[in-house]
Amino acid sequence: MSEKLKIKLSIADRVYPLTIDPAQEEGLRKAAKNIEQLAKKFEQNYAVRDKQDVLAMCALQFASKIEQRGIDQSEDTSKSIERLKELEALVSMTLGSK
Repeated sequence: MSEKLKIKLSIADRVYPLTIDPAQEEGLRKAAKNIEQLAKKFEQNYAVRDKQDVLAMCALQFASKIEQRGIDQSEDTSKSIERLKELEALVSMTLGSK
């Protein structure tokens, strides 16, 4: 059984104590830092002062990136499958003519 680690992350002027696996620490700290930076950017660029609105905008930004990445990968997979089908047809035609 792996040892748990207790950390505190600060997001939007609140501290969140967490008990995590040590392997998660770096990712969580980077995520909290990214949220803080994006929240600061939204506050400066859009004069948003309500922390809930800022956090909602951050959540939307990060979620949309994840969704878009999934869409892009799906499109890439579809293109790859189509190319493989074309190659399979060429190989079949070449082998069939011998």
